[in-house]
Amino acid sequence: MDATSAPAARRYDLPEPDAFTRPYWQAAAEGRLLIRGCGACGRAHHYPREFCPHCWSEDVTWRPATGRAVLYTWSVVHRNDLPPFGDRVPYVAAVVDLAEGPRMMTELVETPEPRAGLELEVVFRAGVPVFRPAAR
Repeated sequence: MDATSAPAARRYDLPEPDAFTRPYWQAAAEGRLLIRGCGACGRAHHYPREFCPHCWSEDVTWRPATGRAVLYTWSVVHRNDLPPFGDRVPYVAAVVDLAEGPRMMTELVETPEPRAGLELEVVFRAGVPVFRPAAR
């Protein structure tokens, strides 16, 4: 078997979209962040679910998010033995509060001095949303 016919190596740092999450990942590949919003109570949520975690309604749809957030908490990861993350250390694992309300786990980039309350904006790396300090 030559290199052109070898199966592609599995990427453990990228999601495997299913029928439900495919719209989210397709939008991310296009540089757009989507969240789920409830038609019954009006609240947004993230991670994507097929029901509202606030009122249990199934009247939920995909909605565009602004991409704005505030840093809630973070941790600098100095060691990760799982490929390909070991090649990325140190990196900043973070939890951000999206402008629409939900909290989201993500990675912080281009941020030498993280601090709680830092205003952030979404950017996309290989179709995955990550956050950096907001342009002023």
